[in-house]
Amino acid sequence: MSKEMQELQKQWHSMVQSIHSNSKVVAFMNSRFGQYLDDHPFVALSLLMFVAVSAIPVAFFLIFVVTTAIMACIGVIIMEGVVISIGGITLLCVLCGLGTLSLGVSGVLSICYVILSTLINYWYAQKGQIKKEEANGTSLQKSPSILELSANNGKCE
Repeated sequence: MSKEMQELQKQWHSMVQSIHSNSKVVAFMNSRFGQYLDDHPFVALSLLMFVAVSAIPVAFFLIFVVTTAIMACIGVIIMEGVVISIGGITLLCVLCGLGTLSLGVSGVLSICYVILSTLINYWYAQKGQIKKEEANGTSLQKSPSILELSANNGKCE
């Protein structure tokens, strides 16, 4: 063998020794599953190949899940912002409409109040003036009605 090949073999042997001397590897190899894999090298190789080959699809799936979750969070934040903005604008429009409506209704009610109170005051003032004149003894002379004038005209002839 060449010198380079012997050097490579020594490095490989030292790496295998360091793996076998690791406390976690020793604990695994002492377990029932580790002893089973040591007794059945074909199963161990199949399991190793399955883990190695399935790492790439599992990694792609995890990347997909994380990307989807991030996009969903961003989408929810954007959608929530849009919905809150539309709701706020709608609320502002409704409140402005209610404010205008309340100003109009209060204006109409104020005008009705002023007109009614003026009419009622005028009516009571007229009634009170008639009672005062009757109390003083001077009553207003009534102007003759049309019926009385026509009756008087008929008697004169």
